[in-house]
Amino acid sequence: MTDDIHGLHHAGILTRNLDGLEHRYTALGFTLSPRSRHLLSAGPGQPPVPGCTANLCALFGDSYIELLGIVDDTAPDPWHTRSMADEYEGFRILNLETIDAAATDHRLTEHGLPTSGVLDLARDIDTELGVRTVRARAVHIDPRSTPEGHLGLAQHLTREYVHQPRYLDHANGALGVAAVLIVAEDREFEGIVDRYSLILGRPPYQKGPLTLLDAGSVQVELVRATAAEEVLPGEPAPAASYLAAMTIRVADAVRARELVEAGGTATRGTSDGFFVSARDAFGAALFFTA
Repeated sequence: MTDDIHGLHHAGILTRNLDGLEHRYTALGFTLSPRSRHLLSAGPGQPPVPGCTANLCALFGDSYIELLGIVDDTAPDPWHTRSMADEYEGFRILNLETIDAAATDHRLTEHGLPTSGVLDLARDIDTELGVRTVRARAVHIDPRSTPEGHLGLAQHLTREYVHQPRYLDHANGALGVAAVLIVAEDREFEGIVDRYSLILGRPPYQKGPLTLLDAGSVQVELVRATAAEEVLPGEPAPAASYLAAMTIRVADAVRARELVEAGGTATRGTSDGFFVSARDAFGAALFFTA
């Protein structure tokens, strides 16, 4: 790992139906933080303004799943979320965690990766001490160079307001995100692997059809589109390259599966847990494993 990248910051699922997304992930057994509206800056050094999006989060203390919704189509859209949703909704966003957004931006641009520069984000949330403002910095890789999805690096400035202890216990026993899976079109595969290797400062290695890179406690898994059926049989492919799945660590896979099925979601067994189709999880396939 590089000195500045320290794992997964968050993975984001985008929708225009935030109520439906919230209902589904609650039924899957996740505790969600309250809905919060975003304040976003349009460029480096510009003040954040109220944007068109809001989110809820399934928080794990070190990372989180963001449920991101477009909630006001008349509001400014400085981070171009509407155009992202117009392409397709689902698992669209992957943010690795940096401890220094400016240093990360400098390192990546020196290596020729096009970035947004350092952007500011804020959102007001309720805490046990009253309303507080979450603040963060983000560096977006130019999405024209990341066909698999919207890739960024994010830095917490107020982590304690995000990962509040009262939101960390989940009915399904979820402990965190163990892996993210990317399907890459065959002709784009090597370039995508090389980019993640550069960002993470780690060499890739093979495990069956998967190419793996370690990102702290999380693995980035990549598979060629022609081999995707081996790991995601029967799953939809929303694009030639796409963010496909997350692996969620749970305390007890048997009990988690019982809860998910009792909530009305179909599952299938795997060698070490169970699987929920992207069709049933708003575009993000979910592997649950103990």
